[in-house]
Amino acid sequence: MPLNRYQRTRADHRKEYAEDYCELIDDLLREKGRARLCDLAEILGVSSVAVSKTIQRLKREGLLESPPYRPVRLTEKGRELAKQARENHRLVRSFLESIGVPPEVADADAEGIMHHVSEQTLAAFRAELARR
Repeated sequence: MPLNRYQRTRADHRKEYAEDYCELIDDLLREKGRARLCDLAEILGVSSVAVSKTIQRLKREGLLESPPYRPVRLTEKGRELAKQARENHRLVRSFLESIGVPPEVADADAEGIMHHVSEQTLAAFRAELARR
């Protein structure tokens, strides 16, 4: 049975956390060579307890590895999710800019939209951009 709109929104929110965390961890690994829980908490503006709970969930989902007393690492699945999230963000931002949304607004709006848009809508965005 397909998800109703309420169930889909809740599922999108869970996916949003996974995408944001994987993308941020990937950024930290590229910039600093490590991703510590305290860094994640500071950047996200949440408590270390909230980060720890999310990290545990993402580990169960196979997106992260977090050895005791060591920085967090992405699994191949986590790296792929971060890459896909970046690509979706760029696509949504480009589409918004193509319809006249200023770049700084398009970037901020794309961050929210990208987590809640279907693959069919992303495909429509791609097709429309290709036509232009």
